[in-house]
Amino acid sequence: MEKVILFDGTSTDKWQNRDGSPIGWKVEDGIMTVTSGDIISKETYRDAHIHVEWREPDMPWASGQGKGNSGVYVHGCYEIQVLDCWGKKDVDYSDCGAIYSLFAPLRNACKPALEWQTYDIYFRAPRFDEKGEIVKNGFLTLVQNGICVQNNVELTRNTPGGVTDYRVAEGPLLLQCHGGDPVSYRNVWFERL
Repeated sequence: MEKVILFDGTSTDKWQNRDGSPIGWKVEDGIMTVTSGDIISKETYRDAHIHVEWREPDMPWASGQGKGNSGVYVHGCYEIQVLDCWGKKDVDYSDCGAIYSLFAPLRNACKPALEWQTYDIYFRAPRFDEKGEIVKNGFLTLVQNGICVQNNVELTRNTPGGVTDYRVAEGPLLLQCHGGDPVSYRNVWFERL
């Protein structure tokens, strides 16, 4: 399997803004922090294991979607919500670990703000026939902080805000800037499966 390092703590060369220009996110001490604008990987993939480490800012005055909001878009079109949901008992399809607007996480696996968290995403891309029609939808399993929160869910449509349609065989990784919340990322990579 080929491992592709997207962010190793030093260079943002493997990322671009939506318009293809260089990104402006802050990079310091091996950490990349949201400032403005979504960023998109220049590398694309089909089936993949994707690893992302992220950290929520401490925003005790905020609540709901205003509390450390970001997202990891698999294939550029399926958002896995990043949000400070520490301690929340009943989670829904807009909370951390959700496939936004599609599937609530099986449980809340969040750590408190300012602690590093991990997503390990196992993605199987859609399959197409010779005419380009989908014959099998994409599937996704998500392990958050060592706990399975999405188990082989079928992706029947894209989620809002992405850069591709779900009817593509290959896509990028997108990290979302939602309102400029200073969510931080490190150690971002994928391996093609």
